[in-house]
Amino acid sequence: MKQPPLSLSTKLILSYVGVALGTTVILVIAIALVVQQFIYKIQYSDIQKTLTYRQLSSEHYYKTHNNSWDGFAGPLGQGQFFFGQDQFFMIVVDNTGKVLSCSPATFQFENGGPVYIYGDCPPNDSTTSDAIIKALHGQATQGEIQTFMEPQDGDRAPPPHSKHGNVSLLYISTPLQNNNQTIGAIFLAEPKPFQSPLPGPLIDEVTQAILIVGIAVALVVFLSSLLLARHFTQPLKALTRAAEQMKRGKYTQRVAAPKTQDELGELALTFNEMADTIEADVNELRRQDQMRRDLVANIAHDLATPLTSIQGFSEALADDVISDRGARHETAQRIAREVQRLRRLVADIQQMSSLEAGTARLDLAPLDLHTLVDETLFVIEPECKQKDITVRNDIPPNAPLVLADSDRITQVLLNLIDNARRHTSEGGKISVGALPQHNSLYVWVIDTGCGIKKEDLPHIFERFYRADRARSGNTGGSGLGLSIVKAIITAHGGNIWAESAPDRGTRITFSLPITTQTSPRIEDASDITAPRKPLPHTTSRAQ
Repeated sequence: MKQPPLSLSTKLILSYVGVALGTTVILVIAIALVVQQFIYKIQYSDIQKTLTYRQLSSEHYYKTHNNSWDGFAGPLGQGQFFFGQDQFFMIVVDNTGKVLSCSPATFQFENGGPVYIYGDCPPNDSTTSDAIIKALHGQATQGEIQTFMEPQDGDRAPPPHSKHGNVSLLYISTPLQNNNQTIGAIFLAEPKPFQSPLPGPLIDEVTQAILIVGIAVALVVFLSSLLLARHFTQPLKALTRAAEQMKRGKYTQRVAAPKTQDELGELALTFNEMADTIEADVNELRRQDQMRRDLVANIAHDLATPLTSIQGFSEALADDVISDRGARHETAQRIAREVQRLRRLVADIQQMSSLEAGTARLDLAPLDLHTLVDETLFVIEPECKQKDITVRNDIPPNAPLVLADSDRITQVLLNLIDNARRHTSEGGKISVGALPQHNSLYVWVIDTGCGIKKEDLPHIFERFYRADRARSGNTGGSGLGLSIVKAIITAHGGNIWAESAPDRGTRITFSLPITTQTSPRIEDASDITAPRKPLPHTTSRAQ
């Protein structure tokens, strides 16, 4: 059966405890080694001091006895050179290698323990012999030897910290000299620290203390790791729960950011920002999907009316219901007008699609908006006079030139001014103004019409949106006019917005980029009466 995977908190706890225990073990080994080396160093120092004293004493003996070793063995007895409970042995040889003195080592242990001596004096081992030979050749040496110790009483046990009577000793061997001549050698040895009564237990006590401290540290680390693991995993668990909720479609789910500004805090903030983006995208997709459904419904609605009229008029003509020649001609004209209406609707949809897709070609050139507004007002002014509406161009003649497509901006102005005319009562006013600011020219169209309701104002630039829920043809066209206007301005890199209130008129403002290029201006306004190419057709405002 497959074992379940370990949780992140368990892994963290195990890693913390493992690091603590591993550190403790390494610390125990390191301290033990350091203590060993320290004790060895002290012991070598003590051996060196003892050896120096005995070396000087031996050389002094040689000098004071007429450069002779005669009678030397007696003065080097235990009473002269061994102090208290010293635990070492010494060998002195002359320059021929003859043993002058071999003092057996005595080892008195704690609590009145047994006394031990070497089995052979001098010991019969190659290490001791090699060290003495090197000393006779003027080379001082030091190191370690293994030897066997026997008790004075055969019934006694081997010395502590030894195995089957084997003992490790530290030694120093050095030449004896007189007037720069080697007159002999001295060899001094002492048991290693771990085979003496004091250092071994000391190391054991130190090791035990470190282990106890290590276990205590491990317990503290374990408890701390529980808290740390909880601190680290709680935000991750919260993120996991939030992600599960978002997977189920709850895009409003968020996580509380940790107070600490660490990587977990950054992760939580990033998750919330991602959730905000996803929620906004999902809402936008839903809105686009709703707009698509509305678009299909609106197109079907706007197509149904003229198609129904065309069908009815066509059936009437086909069935000879209308027999009068004049009436038949008028019916045919109505059919043509409905067909033209359908063609305008299709053209508006095609233009809107190309502008939004970015495939529409713009013929950009320096453009004088003051002159262009004069031309536009000249075309639309007769319709305004029929309603006694005053139109005025307030753009200064010296306004900066803009980089724009003349035909497209003409279409924008015609749509905005015609919308203003449709919703301005008799005796009203319409004005067009502009003001340069930074690198843009801000242009506005202001009317004194009926205004736009607050709830309708945010939607007037949407496709097919009309404040007239009945979508009566008396209040406007297809409902694409302001959508096309916005698409044209956006394609020029500008912005457009509306300000309005019921019965207080409407102000629509758009921006166009200012250009530093020059273009010929029309100095005489009367020149605009000259023949010009037909202006694009207008599409009414979404009201």
